[in-house]
Amino acid sequence: MADNVARKLIRDHLIDGEMTPGTEIALRIDQSLTQDATGTMVMLELEAMQLDRVKTELSAQYVDHNLIQEDFKNPDDHLFLYSACQRFGVWFSRAGNGVSHAVHMERFGRPGKTLLGSDSHTPAAGSMGMLAIGAGGLEVAMAMAGEPFYTKMPEIWGVELTGELPPWVSAKDVILEMLRRHDVKGGVGRIIEYYGPGLANLTAMDRHVIANMGAELGATTTVFPADDEVRRFLRTQKREDDFTELTADPGCDYDVHDSIDLSSLEPLIAKPTSPGNVVPVREVAGESLYQAYIGSSANPGYRDFAMPAMMVAGRRVDPRVSFDINPSSRAILETLTREGHLADLIHGGARLHQAGCNGCIGMGQAPASGRNSLRTVPRNFPGRSGTKEDAVFLCSPETATASALRGEITDPRELDFDCPTVVEPDDPVINEDLLQPPPTAEESRRMELAKGPNIASLPDFEGLPDELDLPVLLKVGDNISTDEIMRAGAEVLPFRSNIPAISRFVYDVIDETYPERAQETGDHAIVGGENYGQGSSREHAAIAPRYLGLRAVVAKNYARIHWQNLVNFGVLPLTFAEPADYDRLEQGGRLRFEGLRDAVRDGSRVTARLGDDSIEFEHALSARQVELLLAGGLINWMRDRQ
Repeated sequence: MADNVARKLIRDHLIDGEMTPGTEIALRIDQSLTQDATGTMVMLELEAMQLDRVKTELSAQYVDHNLIQEDFKNPDDHLFLYSACQRFGVWFSRAGNGVSHAVHMERFGRPGKTLLGSDSHTPAAGSMGMLAIGAGGLEVAMAMAGEPFYTKMPEIWGVELTGELPPWVSAKDVILEMLRRHDVKGGVGRIIEYYGPGLANLTAMDRHVIANMGAELGATTTVFPADDEVRRFLRTQKREDDFTELTADPGCDYDVHDSIDLSSLEPLIAKPTSPGNVVPVREVAGESLYQAYIGSSANPGYRDFAMPAMMVAGRRVDPRVSFDINPSSRAILETLTREGHLADLIHGGARLHQAGCNGCIGMGQAPASGRNSLRTVPRNFPGRSGTKEDAVFLCSPETATASALRGEITDPRELDFDCPTVVEPDDPVINEDLLQPPPTAEESRRMELAKGPNIASLPDFEGLPDELDLPVLLKVGDNISTDEIMRAGAEVLPFRSNIPAISRFVYDVIDETYPERAQETGDHAIVGGENYGQGSSREHAAIAPRYLGLRAVVAKNYARIHWQNLVNFGVLPLTFAEPADYDRLEQGGRLRFEGLRDAVRDGSRVTARLGDDSIEFEHALSARQVELLLAGGLINWMRDRQ
């Protein structure tokens, strides 16, 4: 039977379950990826499991998020992560080496393999024919311990690409076009697979841009074929032996169909405060500009920096604009330097920052209040930049640079010079000096974990009780992101290894009184709308509210990763049996559950008392997930079965 790339990857790694959309499947994981904002929890979880050594083919830990060292907390955590990598047999990428997704693609990505990462943009590796999925840290820890990864079998969404991108239009505009059409929920429950003759005009790093931001569509992941272009990329990285061809069979079909004529696209931009709020750049041209930001995992390739360099060569950016350059990897920074592009950027007015995530995660480079910031990053959720009243637009490097030159939002097609042509070098700089390989198993067993004073043990959570009387402490609307539940940034992220401390910031973007009210109240519920918990995979958005007493969330529906994270830490995720009941359940209401354990175990319907009336909820948990929830979460479940 003719098959597509996604189904081939799943079949090759299927341990349990049927490949029928919506049913639970178990997958074997070959590689894992963790970064420092989520990896500290993963390593603490491995310690709690008393793991001797990781069982994946390769696991890599990157320090790319929390790079600002204003006190001891971040550097202490970096030392802890290094010691954990030595103890458990994990590759360690030091601070300044670059963004996890770009470095992993350069050094470790292999077509035909599975990759599970504690970062929602892990699907970027699908650009080279991998099945790469973002997940909560606890699920990644389980995979590192040799356990399968469980998820619901997605539909496969085939997107045929034809034509060639016009001048001033690039890969960022392709994924923005997908978001313009389908918004932030369009990919939920689906794997997006790109195919067709248009692929011949997209480099491996172009595909990385598109696969990275498939997460903004809510997709499980994105895949591209491993074709001659992927072979070329691996050859430039001196890793051609890692290439395995993986393409769709002629005549294969997809569950969902779409197509894009690349030649018909124009420069696009996502307005504040959602990646799905996409319009043509020409519609907002002329608006004032404070900052233009180049870099991040969403535009990490050589071209994404060389193009701005060639655009500003012999010119200067407008003096009112902060033109921020964030190299995605040390190797790309060295290549740009060798080719002369770095000098052009600096002479043209750029501010150069270290290789890493930086301002994308609110770690520096925060814009001024209420001033427009054009960024090549993947997300523009409220406050994610580090400024509460921010106004972040998402766009291509071409649009960001054109706007920096003009001092206002500018369609690059309106510039008075031709679009430069970027030729990627066949011999990019390869630098592995900041990649530390794991020691031997015997050496690892002699290593001890280095814990600073900010690293706290994981809290213990009880199992789901049979009766719960829950006040509704907070009601929120649609598309609430994990950045709004548990924001990132330089103020908050240093506490990622200290749940009691980080819990003080839960939901403070929405309601600054919630953490104190929750701590005073204890057990409680939250009500949400559509696509609850979209965005980052950070499990702190589940574990910190649970620490404050969150026992149940009732929403219209959920983003995949956050839904599973809630279960992993013993929070009951319910949906409304009747969507209109969202209007009945207000903040200050009270839900009374009785016989809850049997209700969750015996079926998908759960009834609660709401005042003098009853209200019906549903859950979509598998039998396995029910047992996790009843035990109080995945760690308790693992401990109880030993």
